Amino acid sequence: MSAFVPRVIDPNLSQPSLNSKRRLALVLAAAWLTGCAVRPTVPPAPPPTTPPPTTLPRPAPVPAPTPAAPAETRAVYEPVVFEMLPATRTEDWAALWPAFRQSCRALGKREAWREACAQSEQVNGADGRSVRAYFAARFDAYRVLTQRVEGGQALDTRDAGLMTGYYEPLLRGSRERNGRYGTPLHRVPPDLLVIDLAAVQPELANLRLRGRLQGQRVVPYPSRAEIARGELPAGQEMVWVDDPVEAFFLQVQGSGRVQFDDGSMIRVGYGDQNGHPYRSIGRWLIDQGEMTLDQASMQGIKSWLARNPGRARELLDQNPSYVFFRELPLGDPAAGPVGALGVPLTAGRSLAVDARHIPLGAPVVVATTDPRQAGLTAQPLVRPMVAQDTGGAIRGPLRFDFFWGFGDDAGQVAGTQKYDASAWLLVPRGSTPEALLRR
Repeated sequence: MSAFVPRVIDPNLSQPSLNSKRRLALVLAAAWLTGCAVRPTVPPAPPPTTPPPTTLPRPAPVPAPTPAAPAETRAVYEPVVFEMLPATRTEDWAALWPAFRQSCRALGKREAWREACAQSEQVNGADGRSVRAYFAARFDAYRVLTQRVEGGQALDTRDAGLMTGYYEPLLRGSRERNGRYGTPLHRVPPDLLVIDLAAVQPELANLRLRGRLQGQRVVPYPSRAEIARGELPAGQEMVWVDDPVEAFFLQVQGSGRVQFDDGSMIRVGYGDQNGHPYRSIGRWLIDQGEMTLDQASMQGIKSWLARNPGRARELLDQNPSYVFFRELPLGDPAAGPVGALGVPLTAGRSLAVDARHIPLGAPVVVATTDPRQAGLTAQPLVRPMVAQDTGGAIRGPLRFDFFWGFGDDAGQVAGTQKYDASAWLLVPRGSTPEALLRR
C-alpha cells in the first residue's frame, strides 16, 4: 500500500472506526463547556420565624458507579532465541536484502538503527546465509502476541492474527471527463481539516480527527454517499476513470496507476481520508445473506456487482470512508509505490502493519498460508519481510497486509489472501520494540 496511512486494504474486514476518537473529542468538549457554564443563582431562603423541627441527617448521596473501561488490545513481545524462529529458506533471506536496505535509507540516521544499517553495507546481500548470519548477530528476536485487556486484567493472549493481501492496480483514465471516463479520483480538498489530538494530549499520538468548518463549528466531512452527490468543493477532480467499481477498490488498495489513451501513465498515491470509519462491504453482503464468508473476496464482490449493477451505489455507499489521492510521477515501473516508511515497496517482501505495535522499517518473520495454492492442499508460507507500510484496515499487533506487486496477476493472488498469521519481530541489538515505537 502506499504511504497511506489509512490505506484501506481488505474489503472483507472492518476497520476500527474513528467513533471512539470522536467520542473522546465530544467528551473533552463537553467537559470544557461544563467548566465554563454559569450556574443560575438561587436567592437565599428567608430566615425561619420559628425554630425548625429536629430532623434526621440526610444520608450521603451514593455516587454513581464508574463505568468500566472498554477492553483494549495491546501487543506483548516475548523474547526468543534467533534459532527458534520458524524455518525459512536461505534464498528468502537473500530476497529480503534489497527491501531491508531500502528501510536503512529511511532509518539509517536514527540512533537505534545507525550501527546495524552501517554494518549492513559490509554484507554480501546475494548470499542468503550471510544475510541470515547478519540478522542473527545484530538483531534480537521477539515473538509478537496480542492481548485483550479490560480493567487492567488480561482477558486472553493469542499468538495468531490475520494476513490479507494488497497490490497496485492499473486503471484506465483521462484528464478530462467524457462519455467513457466519468468517475473522478479526487485530490485532497482544501477545506479538509486534520486535527492532531496529540497536540491536546500526548497519549493520543497517532489519533487524528477530520472535518471541515461550518461557520464557527468543526463538523464531520462528507461521507462517501454525500461526496457522490457532489458535496465537495468544485474542481477537486484529479483524473477521471472508466469504472466506479475499480475506483472503489483503488481506494481499498490505497495506491495504483492510471494509464491514458495515449499510453502515458501516472501513479496515484494516498493523500488523505475523509475521517469516516471504514466499513467492509463484504461483511455487509454477508449480513444481508448475499454471500457466504468464503465467497467474500475481492473477486467475489466484483462478481456480485457484475450480476447486480443496479445495486452498485447501494453497496459502495455502505463504506462511508473515502480516500483522496495525490498524483505521483511513474518513476521506475519495476518498483512498487512508496509506502508509509517513505521508500518504494518490494513485491513479496514488503508488509503493511499497524505502526502502533510494529515499528516501521523492522524485519518481521511471518508464518501464514500461501494464497497461490488456492484450491490445492494448503501450503505454508514462511518468510522474512520488512514492515514498510500501513493501512486503514490494518489494526492490531497481529494484523498484516502482504504486498504482491503490480497488475492483475498480483491482484488475483492478493484478492484471495485471508489466512491466520503468526509473526516474529527483529529489533537491532541494544534496543527494544517499545523503544523503537516511541521514536
